[in-house]
Amino acid sequence: MRGPHNIWRLIRTGATLERTGAMNFVLDAFEAPKAVRLVARALAIPFKPLGYKGDPNLQPATRALTALGPAYIKFGQILSTRPDVVGDEMALQLRVLQDQLPAFPVAVAKAEVEKELGQPVDVIFSEFSEPVAAASIAQVHKARLASTGEEVAVKVLRPGIEKAFQKDVDAFYLAARMVELFSPGSRRLRPMDVIEHFDGVVRGELDLRLESSAASEYAANTKDDAGFELPAIKWDYSARRVMTLGWAEGVSMGDNAAIDAAGHDRVEMSERILALFLQHALRDGFFHGDMHQGNLKVAANGNIIALDFGIMGHIDEYTRRVYAEILYGFIRKDYKRVAEVHFEAGYVPADKDVDEFARALRAVGEPIFGMDADHISMARLLAYLFEVTERFGMETRTELILLQRTMVVVEGVARSLNPQMNIWQVAAPIVTDYITKSIGPKAIINDLTKTARVLSRFGPRLPALVEAALIRQADALPPAQKPFKRYIALAAVLGAAGATAILLLIDTLT
Repeated sequence: MRGPHNIWRLIRTGATLERTGAMNFVLDAFEAPKAVRLVARALAIPFKPLGYKGDPNLQPATRALTALGPAYIKFGQILSTRPDVVGDEMALQLRVLQDQLPAFPVAVAKAEVEKELGQPVDVIFSEFSEPVAAASIAQVHKARLASTGEEVAVKVLRPGIEKAFQKDVDAFYLAARMVELFSPGSRRLRPMDVIEHFDGVVRGELDLRLESSAASEYAANTKDDAGFELPAIKWDYSARRVMTLGWAEGVSMGDNAAIDAAGHDRVEMSERILALFLQHALRDGFFHGDMHQGNLKVAANGNIIALDFGIMGHIDEYTRRVYAEILYGFIRKDYKRVAEVHFEAGYVPADKDVDEFARALRAVGEPIFGMDADHISMARLLAYLFEVTERFGMETRTELILLQRTMVVVEGVARSLNPQMNIWQVAAPIVTDYITKSIGPKAIINDLTKTARVLSRFGPRLPALVEAALIRQADALPPAQKPFKRYIALAAVLGAAGATAILLLIDTLT
C-alpha cells in the first residue's frame, strides 16, 4: 500500500546501512563526494538503533541488503557483477546474493509443491533434496521424477514473498515521488515510470507459469545457437508457485578456478556470452534480463547454460533498429548519425540542435575509444551518455531500461572471465550484420511486404472506413470547402489503392 507511511521504510533503510556497518562501505565503493557523505551520515546516525541487525556472520553490505528484503537483494545482485563500479571487494561480498541466501525448510517447500501440484511429493518425486540454491525470490531443490527417473530441478517461491516484495516496491514508489517533487530537474528521467517498469518485471517473476512460458519461448528462439543451451521445462509438474525443469549439470560462471580446472577457454567464453546476448536482443528482440553469474553455468562440453527465466526483456523491431544504429554509430565513430537517430526516434526534443548534440556525443565516445581494452566499459559509456542526454533534455526510455541494465550486467560477467576483453570488437560484427539485414534493400522489401499484408487484411473494410471518414470530414467542413476536400480525399483513396496493388505485387514476386 503506497503512502507517506513508507517514509518509515526509507528511514529504516538508512538506519540499517548504518547499524550493519555498510554505510561507509557503500559510500566508499561509489566514491561519494564529501557533501553526500555528510548528509547520509547525518540522516542515518540518529535512527541507527531502529535499523535491522541482520546476520552478523555476513559481510556488511550483504548483511544490510539481506536484512532489508528481496527488492534490495535484487539491487545487490546487479552490483555484484560490476567490480569496475563498486570495486572487487564489494563485488565479492555481494556475490553470495546470487544463489547463496538463507534457505527456508525443505518441509515448507514440499508443502508448497503438494498444494500447487495437487499430489503428494512422494508420488511425484522419488527423491527430493535439501535446497541446493537459494535466491531472493525462490529456492531450488534437486529431485528425481518417479515416473521416468529423470533428474530435475524444482524451483519453489519463498512463502509470503509477494507481500514482502510489495512492501519494498511501495517504498520505492514513495522515494520516486519525493524525487519528482523536490527535484524538478529529475522529472525528465521519469522515476515513477522506472519504478513501475521494475514493479511489472518483478510481478512477472512472482508467477512461475509466466517464467515457464518465457523459458519455452527463449528455448525455441535459441535452439540453433552454438555453445548455448537451456534446461527443458516440465509442464506437467509446473504451476504458479512451482516450476520443474531438467537438471543442468555444470560449474558456476562465477567460479574462475573451476572453469580453468575444467580446461575451458575463459577468453573465448567471455566473448561468447556477450555475443549471445547481443544476438538475442537484436535478432529475436527477446533476451534474458538477469544474466548474472548465479544464473549461468558452464557444462562439461563448454556450453553456457542459462537458468532462471523470471526476468526476460522484450523490445519491438523498431526499437531494436534504433538501438543497433546507436551502437553501430559509436562503433564507427559516426557521431552525427548517432545524434540523428536520437532525433528521428524522438529521444531528444526536436528544438535542440542536432550538430551540437553530435559534438557532445563525440566528447563521450572519443575518450573511451582512446582507452586500453581493459578500461573500455559500457558502464562508463552509459554514465557519460547520461550526462549528455541530461543537458539536452532527453527523457528516460523505460522500454530500454532493462536492455541497458542487462548489457551492463553481461559486460560485468564477461569482464570477470576476461578483464582485457574489448567489448567493441566483439559487438562490431554482430551489430553490423544486424544493420545490414534490417536496413538494407532486402529489409525494405520485407517491410513493404508486411505493410501489404496488413492492408490486404483490412481490404474488405476499406470502403466502409473511407466512406465513414469522408462523411465525418464533410460534416465538419464549411459548405464551400466540401467539394474540394472530397476530391482531395478521393485522390488519396485512389493513391492508397494503387500503393496497395504495388505492394501486393511485390509480395507475390518475393
